Amino acid sequence: MRITILIMRNLKLIISYDGTEFQGWQTQPGFRTVQETIQKHLEKITNQKITLYASGRTDTGVHAIAQVANFRVDSNLSESKILLGLNALLPDDISISEITEVPYDFHSVKDAKKKHYRYVIRQSGISDPLTRKFCHLVKQELDHKKMHKAAQQLIGTHDFRCFESEWPNRTNSIRTIYRTSINRMGPWIWFNIEGNGFLYNMVRAIAGTLIEIGRGHWPEDKILELIELKERKYAGPTAPAKGLFLVRVSYEDLTP
Repeated sequence: MRITILIMRNLKLIISYDGTEFQGWQTQPGFRTVQETIQKHLEKITNQKITLYASGRTDTGVHAIAQVANFRVDSNLSESKILLGLNALLPDDISISEITEVPYDFHSVKDAKKKHYRYVIRQSGISDPLTRKFCHLVKQELDHKKMHKAAQQLIGTHDFRCFESEWPNRTNSIRTIYRTSINRMGPWIWFNIEGNGFLYNMVRAIAGTLIEIGRGHWPEDKILELIELKERKYAGPTAPAKGLFLVRVSYEDLTP
């Protein structure tokens, strides 16, 4: 008699998704979410109950280029078979680019060291039907150089509660930002920010504030003033979710 021995494994996924039709990452009864969609198809493939952990719970309408998630499974199915089967079952607005086995104690949330987000703006008087779901349309002229200078004030360790919606949501609002930039090509302006973590709606609130600075409504040093005030009501509006992308999550030993 042939005996099959199953070993509990930890598998890491790199996930891309168009967040337009999802109610965010986290499973919510009665709503379409990224987590629930992937989990149910993994359960079909493995015939096991799956709990998928992601590096961060992106909100409704937010996109991901390389979200990182992991799950533990008692199966000897190869990573390639799971990858092919999963992509065959998933809807068109989610794809898995990679599945790899990682150490059993790896956790996509707890082990994340840096996250890189990008906010995309299209400055134009006319909406583009092909890109409208993936950018924030701003009709007024923006000074991207002024926005870039302002964004440099975010670098360092600060209390960022002025950019957090419905504060307090976490035990503290202190985060470290490693780099920021504003780039432009034609009508496209994009804001990059990398840090050790982000508060609820923090990147979108920063983007909304930088847009106000780019419009000339505020001076370049407004960011420092807002950080010192520690009041969300004084910062700019929360920019729409459709312009936000999770670009990369970095780990000490496992970098996607």
